[in-house]
Amino acid sequence: MNLHTHIMNDYMPLLPDYTVAMASGMFAQSTCTHIPVVEDDRLLGLLSEEDVAGFDGEKKISDYLYLLDHFYVRKRTVWLDVLEAFARSNSNIMPVLDAAGEYQGYYELLDLIGLFKETPFLSEQGGVVIVEKGKNDYSFSEISQIVESNNGRLLGAFISDIHEDVAQVTVKVSSSGLNEIIQTFRRYSYNVIAGNEDDAYVEELKKRSKYLDKYLNI
Repeated sequence: MNLHTHIMNDYMPLLPDYTVAMASGMFAQSTCTHIPVVEDDRLLGLLSEEDVAGFDGEKKISDYLYLLDHFYVRKRTVWLDVLEAFARSNSNIMPVLDAAGEYQGYYELLDLIGLFKETPFLSEQGGVVIVEKGKNDYSFSEISQIVESNNGRLLGAFISDIHEDVAQVTVKVSSSGLNEIIQTFRRYSYNVIAGNEDDAYVEELKKRSKYLDKYLNI
């Protein structure tokens, strides 16, 4: 998945000598929770809309550099790690830096969510199995082997939870029946939390994604 084509530059970054009033005006014309502050192609940090509301409008952004938020991803960062960065930052934009550390633009959260919905994990028909095993005992190669040995095709898998010493893995497979796969997971000492053949779990993910889209567009 090539994320580079999704790097945005619709909103220009702020400069340190801009006034807070100018920054407030930019927030008023956008839906961004943060705006990057850049000097000589170097990211100094991000100004949040929430913080700007409490700043003196006549002062410059340079007077508040110590209050900037600091998060970004690299151009080489894979999309799952970009989504994780969004989750940590509580922002709807994510600055992108190249290998030399220069500012390239930003990703928008809605774009990344749209890409996720287009992945086979959500778009392809299939079934979902949720399994648990000791976090030092499971392996994705073993999970893949279990699926493929039962004439299934692995469409995606991710760690959906870790509690104490147990890892929970959500697996999407393309298969006409999941019973053999589920039974094999049990023979390999996996605890099967859920398994369905009507893709209800993925449909629920889609519904939640639609709700998230509506929330982000408010």
